[in-house]
Amino acid sequence: QKEERENICLDHSENSAKMSVPGPEIMISADPRAKKIHEGFRINWMNMRDADSGKVLWEDKEWSSKTFAKEMKASIPKEILRCRAVSREINFSSAEQMNKFRLEQKVYFRNMLLEEWIFDFGFVIPNSTNTWQSTIDSAGEGNMLPAENLSGNVVIETSFYDADMLVSKSVVRVFYV
Repeated sequence: QKEERENICLDHSENSAKMSVPGPEIMISADPRAKKIHEGFRINWMNMRDADSGKVLWEDKEWSSKTFAKEMKASIPKEILRCRAVSREINFSSAEQMNKFRLEQKVYFRNMLLEEWIFDFGFVIPNSTNTWQSTIDSAGEGNMLPAENLSGNVVIETSFYDADMLVSKSVVRVFYV
């Protein structure tokens, strides 16, 4: 099991989201090695907890091959935005060895890039199931946009890599309920 920390800052100042970048996309690499990794990769479940109390606030066990075929939707309790830090736990299986498994996540608000997070897992044993925990610190009270403004307007593009080789990308639209 791996654990790491990343900072989140939803900067909603006037000039914060003015980056001109391509929007989120879903894709599977055409590279033969990347395709082989993708075909043997599965997210089994994921949850998010209040990092201070350990209370599970959201969990999803319904991951499938559609994760990389269409935009997914996640209904997350809006109380998660009040957490000082959120612990995200991902359980995944891989048929293939990966030498440097990592994720790059781009967070878009109304199609404008707000922030980017990078998470490094490292070596993945072939034919293994792994649990990966990351702690994400919030920007703090008063620095977060309200749930009603964010809901349905936040899209997270997750790029899956082995070292510098892009394996695939998924897109999730977030609704705060």
